[in-house]
Amino acid sequence: MTPSRLIAAGFGCGFAPLAPGTVASAATLLPGALLLHISPALLPATALIATLAGLWAIRAAHVAGDPRWVVIDEVAGQLFALCGLADVSAVGLLAAFFIFRLLDVTKPGPIGWADRREGAAGIMADDVIAGAITAGIVWAIGSRWPALFR
Repeated sequence: MTPSRLIAAGFGCGFAPLAPGTVASAATLLPGALLLHISPALLPATALIATLAGLWAIRAAHVAGDPRWVVIDEVAGQLFALCGLADVSAVGLLAAFFIFRLLDVTKPGPIGWADRREGAAGIMADDVIAGAITAGIVWAIGSRWPALFR
């Protein structure tokens, strides 16, 4: 296995027999929560690094189409989704996870548009956009009802 394929596969999550994208998103919650706990500023920086690594890995692995095993896009998107949380809490993590997965699966509006783009940018863009929208939603919920995510 080449390093590019390992990264594109989300360090193995992409080889899960069922729902590899969901597995990758769920596996991202723990490191994402740790980053949020250590320093919230680390989370968007890590999400950006994951996005750039994904673009490189998908191109370097010569990925055609959007195969199920490529899940680095879900990793990056989930990291962006967690950026909307002010603190680590089980309810906040679950909200960010479920909202992100809902948007990633249903692909409304700009998420669907990005999903129809070709190449590495198209593979990454829909999940990054879904993550950004999720971050906005969980931020708004947490701002309106701060006790909900504590």
